[in-house]
Amino acid sequence: MTDTPGRLPSLNALRAFEAASRHLNFRLAAEELGVTQGAVAQQVRGLEAELGMKLFERHPRTLSLTENGRRYAGGVRRAFEMLTEVTQALRPEPLRLTISVTPTFASKWLIPRLPAFLETHPDIDLRILATDRLSHFHSDAVDLAVRYGRPPFGGGLVVEPLFEEVQIAVASPGVVADAGHPRETDDLRGHALLHDAHNAWPRFLELALPQAPLSAAKNVRFNQTALAIDAAVAGQGLALAHRDFVATEIAAGRLVRLFDTELRTGAGFYIVYPRRARHAGQIADVHEWLLREASSAR
Repeated sequence: MTDTPGRLPSLNALRAFEAASRHLNFRLAAEELGVTQGAVAQQVRGLEAELGMKLFERHPRTLSLTENGRRYAGGVRRAFEMLTEVTQALRPEPLRLTISVTPTFASKWLIPRLPAFLETHPDIDLRILATDRLSHFHSDAVDLAVRYGRPPFGGGLVVEPLFEEVQIAVASPGVVADAGHPRETDDLRGHALLHDAHNAWPRFLELALPQAPLSAAKNVRFNQTALAIDAAVAGQGLALAHRDFVATEIAAGRLVRLFDTELRTGAGFYIVYPRRARHAGQIADVHEWLLREASSAR
């Protein structure tokens, strides 16, 4: 013979009581639960009648818990927390990982590749933090970063090169048709150079067009490489960008490569995360996926 639990109040009544016990206000409890204020008050009155005791003292603008109400509220709240826990354990939510990257890396490299990752890793929800500011792993709750520059990036970190920076010059086919190819004219007149914050055009042109004076070109400056790339696609000038960031636009015919010259700046993009990381298994999955994608792009 098994013991059977005694008759319990309705779940709706308990939910109404628990919400009202936190807000000490029937109106705010009703807003939280998505019902009317009258419905909450009625559920609470019914619960008090069933228990045979008052749970609240009613005042003109607020409520207060009776001694019995305080004790009951604590137990009911713990019961709801336990129900939430066991339900989540039965049907766990996807794990959330935060990745910090530069805006250009996010828009021109990472986002086009995300669908394949998300399809093969349904257990991971990614939060992409796109910023040029150096994110901190603990204070910004960042799990993994792709950082631009040169190591070292600090102690206690795993650091692995993703790819080195290799810049190439690109322009829209229309710009080349209208103003001529600078390689053939050996001149930059009629062209605008689209600069980003790294200002690598002088170094690049020393290699590609050593005879062409920089003063012959107009200059437009952006704080993001992605903006310079978008401006080049729109036919506004010549842009310098890492070759992987413009590969899709070149393949689609929206941009053409202007020279065989490549500028290797000595900087690169690095995968970085704490040695003692939370969610180490999932971070390893993201790490390996980034390396595979970078390798396949070469």
